[in-house]
Amino acid sequence: MKLRLLPHPILTPVLALIWLLLVNSLSPGQILLGLILGWAIPVFTLRFWPERVRIHKPLTLMRFFAVVMYDILIANLTVAALILGGPKHVKPAFVRVPLALRTDLGISLLANTVSLTPGTVSAWLSPDRSHLVVHGLKVRDPDALIAEIKRRYEAPIKEVFEPC
Repeated sequence: MKLRLLPHPILTPVLALIWLLLVNSLSPGQILLGLILGWAIPVFTLRFWPERVRIHKPLTLMRFFAVVMYDILIANLTVAALILGGPKHVKPAFVRVPLALRTDLGISLLANTVSLTPGTVSAWLSPDRSHLVVHGLKVRDPDALIAEIKRRYEAPIKEVFEPC
């Protein structure tokens, strides 16, 4: 495997931005350190990546990111209301979500996205990778939760990272 100078050009600025958010500083030294880390992490972890990540629809990826950020905000408010409302409003359930995704990256992104959204967590992936079990805090209609996960998260991930 040959060493490339910039193996993941999108990941480098994302890692640098995450570093700046973590240190909460825009000083020149922190910006430089963020860029160095953003470059070094992909370079030194290149051999652990199973395949080259290809983004087929960058605008869909940006829209997906906005949807996830919005959902995290709304879910935080919803979970806070559930907690303040007491246990009578909580209706926990495990839901089995059938997967159309087939790549490790796609399934991992979906599982992590579900877990990032307060009130839901990815609990288990079937051995044949055909289903993801999700636990929800307020599940009134399991089919509605499945449809929402597939429409809001799985479909854009499939469109962006998995070619036809």
